[in-house]
Amino acid sequence: MAKPLELIKAKDLTTCDSTAQMITKAREDGVELFFDRAQAMKACPIGDKSACCKNCSMGPCRMNVNSPYDRVGVCGATVDTIVSRNFGRMVAAGTSAHTDHGMAMLELFRDVIDGKTTDYSIKDPIKLLEIAASLDIVTEGRKLKDVALDLYAELEKTYTQVDGEIPMVKRVPPKTLELWREAGIVPRGAMREIMEMMHRTAMGVDQDYENITKQISRTALADGWGGSMVSTDISDILFGTPSPVEVDVDMGVLKEDQVNIIVHGHEPNLLESMVVSVADHTLLDAAKSAGAKGINLVGMCCSGLEALSRHGLSHAGNFSSTEAVLVTGAVDAMTVDIQCIKQGLQKVADFYGTPFITTNYRAKIEGALHIQLEEHEPRECTDEIVIKAISRFKNRKKPVQIPRNTAKGVHGFSFEYINYMLGGSFRGSYTPLNENIINGRIRGVAGVVGCTNPRSKQDYSHVALVKELIKNDVLVLQTGCSQMALAKAGLTGPGAAALAGPGLAEVCETVGMPPILGLGSCVDNSRILIAASEMVKVGGLGECIADLPAAGCAPEWMSEKAIAIGQYFVASGVYTVFGHTFPMTKGTRFEKHLFEELEELGFGKWGFAEDPIEMARLMVSHIDKKRAQLGIDKTRERVLLDMADRRDLDANA
Repeated sequence: MAKPLELIKAKDLTTCDSTAQMITKAREDGVELFFDRAQAMKACPIGDKSACCKNCSMGPCRMNVNSPYDRVGVCGATVDTIVSRNFGRMVAAGTSAHTDHGMAMLELFRDVIDGKTTDYSIKDPIKLLEIAASLDIVTEGRKLKDVALDLYAELEKTYTQVDGEIPMVKRVPPKTLELWREAGIVPRGAMREIMEMMHRTAMGVDQDYENITKQISRTALADGWGGSMVSTDISDILFGTPSPVEVDVDMGVLKEDQVNIIVHGHEPNLLESMVVSVADHTLLDAAKSAGAKGINLVGMCCSGLEALSRHGLSHAGNFSSTEAVLVTGAVDAMTVDIQCIKQGLQKVADFYGTPFITTNYRAKIEGALHIQLEEHEPRECTDEIVIKAISRFKNRKKPVQIPRNTAKGVHGFSFEYINYMLGGSFRGSYTPLNENIINGRIRGVAGVVGCTNPRSKQDYSHVALVKELIKNDVLVLQTGCSQMALAKAGLTGPGAAALAGPGLAEVCETVGMPPILGLGSCVDNSRILIAASEMVKVGGLGECIADLPAAGCAPEWMSEKAIAIGQYFVASGVYTVFGHTFPMTKGTRFEKHLFEELEELGFGKWGFAEDPIEMARLMVSHIDKKRAQLGIDKTRERVLLDMADRRDLDANA
């Protein structure tokens, strides 16, 4: 008889106290969460290194990860071919997820313009005109609808075009775009690139890892500068461009005396309609008749981050906490759309009597209730969800145990708001950011993004890494589950500047901002690309993105989307470090190509470390290398000018 698995203590699985409490309660209740499933399911040591090929029925073929060149596959494929094919297929899958999301948002935009969908509207016409102008669409003297129709037609090329260049490359710094053109990796259209990536990695097609890498980059760029960027821009146009708002986060945002509804997923239109439904007087009266003081709408994961940024909606936690929050017994309905939704949620929800509702035709789950969200009549779906939640509140059968943890933070730092924040209404500019990097008060900029993973201690790497970065005067931009890790730790408010180095702290105090800027969902990584492009455009920090003293990191990644994101940052010129594991066989030529040779060709490169302090060291070291190459590696001393000095400056101006 097999020996029972000795479970790891909850406090060793997560730094999130709320989640730890719910892990303990779930075990007492006899409910299995994904933390324990991960412990029972050991990772395949060959698959973990991506050294297994199952792209045909002659295999699967398994390479020797300790001596990768001592064998080849049945067809003769080397380990470099096998690992690069697998890597490319991960990028294709991740790109398809963001691309399909972006195309759905663009279709909604079209239906709003055409008047087929009236429950949504254009909330930010200024951004619509700005995006149109950036794509060389004439805006002056034209009706907004006509500009919007032209914008839709132009952005549709992002997905369907089979030749040429996707529209958003007009926003890429010229030197970076020149490098892409020379390398032959400018995306034509997302569908074309994903299709070609899958074809070239099929058995017997592309068997040169360097050539495969070019298509990997072209596919990933179709995500970052295509599907993801379009999704972010259209979401802003339809639902409003975020600006800073103070928000409560963590499981303590649940209310025992209210109907609690959690929305989890990635497409903002579900949550936007839910915001309207929970404010409906008829539904509020029904909730009060059931004995509730009100209806408490709460977000989780990435769609929750979008509503957090636009509406100040409370947020209960990131990916690793989505099952644990159901253990509170306080969730009266959990409704989901697409991406990062565990099938295990249905079983946990069923145990606690919580309606678990899918809403998107792409993502049905066995055993879940499906209520289809139709964009032209979204209230039919979201009103019904509220009614089911009210019924569950009235008939709660499980005891309620809500962790009392909450943290306040400031979120919603869009590209546009950062521009305003640094320069004001009349002088909005990234110039102050560049100047403070040049003078050394800010050492550089880091994007810390990505998921949480049960094979890492939840949130630990995110928090430890970011603390180390800001201590070294590195300004941090956050998205996705990483942003929520920092928010729960109380590090997204201006008070976090106390943990920053003296230079960064001084800038934060002057501007009135935290040293960690939350930009939104994982698809909103495109905001980081636009910010990087603006830093190049402003001047003083090189001619392309690869020149910037900047780095990226996903310390607890778990999704194929993360690999696509990482590759589009690398191809754009950013040194990108991943943590906890990486789908790579060490000691291979393909590893050297990604981790060294791409940078020598003018791109960014990949990095890897298991320890968050080591991740920070790698990133800071890279930032310092870029500062030295720019000739700004020595901090400038501030000089206080007297009136004579000022007159001399004026005379020489």
